[in-house]
Amino acid sequence: MKPFQIRLPGPPRHIVYPKHQAGHIGKQAGHLGSQAFYPGRQRSYLVPPAGAAGIPVQNQPGGPAGALWMPAPPPPLNCPPGLEYLSQIDMILIHQQIELLEVLFSFESSNVYEIKNSFGQRIYFAAEDTNFCTRNCCGRSRPFTLRITDNVGQEVITLERPLRCNCCCCPCCLQEIEIQAPPGVPVGYVTQTWHPFLTKFTIKNQKGEDVLKISGPCIVCSCFAGVDFEITSLDEQIVVGRISKHWSGLLREAFTDADNFGIQFPRDLDVKMKAVMIGACFLIDYMFFERTR
Repeated sequence: MKPFQIRLPGPPRHIVYPKHQAGHIGKQAGHLGSQAFYPGRQRSYLVPPAGAAGIPVQNQPGGPAGALWMPAPPPPLNCPPGLEYLSQIDMILIHQQIELLEVLFSFESSNVYEIKNSFGQRIYFAAEDTNFCTRNCCGRSRPFTLRITDNVGQEVITLERPLRCNCCCCPCCLQEIEIQAPPGVPVGYVTQTWHPFLTKFTIKNQKGEDVLKISGPCIVCSCFAGVDFEITSLDEQIVVGRISKHWSGLLREAFTDADNFGIQFPRDLDVKMKAVMIGACFLIDYMFFERTR
C-alpha cells in the first residue's frame, strides 16, 4: 500500500517548449518592428506599419523576390482594370534597366522598364515586344509594341507605335503612339505637332479630341543636365505637368541608353490621361534618347 502524500502549492515548473520551426511567422506579423520569415526564402523583410510614408508597403506575389509593389487602391468609377494604381498618385518614375548585352556587344536589345511611384514602390513593369531586325535596322524610329503589366503579370496597358520618319523636316509623316487600356481598347493618343524649331506634341482622348499639349526645348540634349517637357493646356498658358529626363551620371549616359524619367501631373487628373502621359514619355524616350547604332 502506497503512503498517502500531500502536495503543497509551489512555483510552477519551468516548461521547455521546442524551438520554432523554420518558416514560422512571428507573433503579430505586420506589427512595427516585427520580421516575417517566409518559407523557401533566405532573407527576411521588415514589415512597416500600415500607412507608413502615406502608402503601405507590401511584398506582392508574382514579382521578383524583394520587389516592393504598390498595393492596389479601391478603383474609382469608370476606371479601366489595372489603372486604379494611378488614381492616388501625382508622380511616376520610370527607370530603364541596363542591358549587359548592349554594353558588351553593341547591338540593340528589347528595352525593359520599371515604373514606380514617388515612394519607390513598383507600379508596373514594361517590356518592348519587337524582333531583332526591327530594333537594329530601324533604330530609334522603329515601330514597337510596349506591354505594361501589373504585379501579377496581367497586361493592363499596351502602347502601339507605328513606323514613322523621325525627321523634323518631314511634316507629312510625324510621330505618334496609341495607348490602350485594357489592351485592344484605345484610351488616347499622342501625336507630334510640326514646328520648325521646338519639340511639340498633342495629347488626345479616345475620340481623337485634343486635350493637352507638350512643349519641349529647341535642342534636346541631356549633357550633364536633365531635360524638361512641359505639359500645358491647349492655349499653352497653364502648365499642368511635366515630363523630365533625369541626368543618370556620366558613365551610364556614355556607355548605355538606359534612361530615367519622371512624370508629374495633377492627382485628380483622369487615370486614362495619366496612362496617355506614360505613353508620351516612352515616345519621347525613343525619339530623342535611344542610342543610334
